Amino acid sequence: MTKEGFNEIVKIVKASIKELVGKEPLSVISLAKEGDKTIALVEVLEREAIPDTQNLIGEYKLTFGKDNTLLGYNRVSVRRKCDTGSDEVEDAEEEKK
Repeated sequence: MTKEGFNEIVKIVKASIKELVGKEPLSVISLAKEGDKTIALVEVLEREAIPDTQNLIGEYKLTFGKDNTLLGYNRVSVRRKCDTGSDEVEDAEEEKK
């Protein structure tokens, strides 16, 4: 994928998620080609909280066809901002104890 093609699909991903869920994307955290499809993972602020470490972050998977048309999407997870969900982080914290 060229740099221009990459930038274009990122714009399409951000616009699509905003239209679909009515919220601004925080970031496109993954973009990959699978055959003639492009798979994107996007983080979205689902709910603000105080303190902000308790904000709820949704992760959405969007699938696009070869002409960048949206084929489907779904929310794959929801987490608190402070939760990394990484086993490596949990293992490192256990070693500190």
